[in-house]
Amino acid sequence: MAILNFLTNSHDIEVLFFDHGTQTSLEASWLVSNACSWKEYKIHKGKVTREKLATESWEEYWRNERYKFFYQFAEADRPVITCHHLDDCIEQWLFSSMHGKPGIIPYLHGDNIIRPFRLTTKAELVNWARRHKVEWHDDYSNEDTKYMRNFIRKELVPKALVVNPGLAKVIRKKVEADYAAA
Repeated sequence: MAILNFLTNSHDIEVLFFDHGTQTSLEASWLVSNACSWKEYKIHKGKVTREKLATESWEEYWRNERYKFFYQFAEADRPVITCHHLDDCIEQWLFSSMHGKPGIIPYLHGDNIIRPFRLTTKAELVNWARRHKVEWHDDYSNEDTKYMRNFIRKELVPKALVVNPGLAKVIRKKVEADYAAA
């Protein structure tokens, strides 16, 4: 919602909303639909189209389905913009490092899905949204550490920051290098 609000005054916007098939998605759909209706934005809604494979984690399943939907709309002159932020890059780096292949979330996914907010922290986005009175929906499932990303966010990141309080600076440099290479 912060990014939608941020882009409002300077861009012709169409909104993509993906329903993950959860209660949280229903609640978020209502919020996004109302915002789009009020601002007269066209909204495209997608949803999961298949059952989760036994070999997929829930996170992988939802990501695969979400990006399949996004690619229906990604065009050279109208990219899809996601709101991945610096905290997401830190989590991804920790997750991928634990699997032997350290990496950050790249700026570009495929040809036309871009992630321009990777140098912005989640706290900065929240502060911006508060200052601009942007309504948003907190996904309460983000508290459930049975999902690996949440476990990393809630358990591993705080411990990694004890080891290296400058971890955000380290990852920021990696993100900056990725922008320079893009």
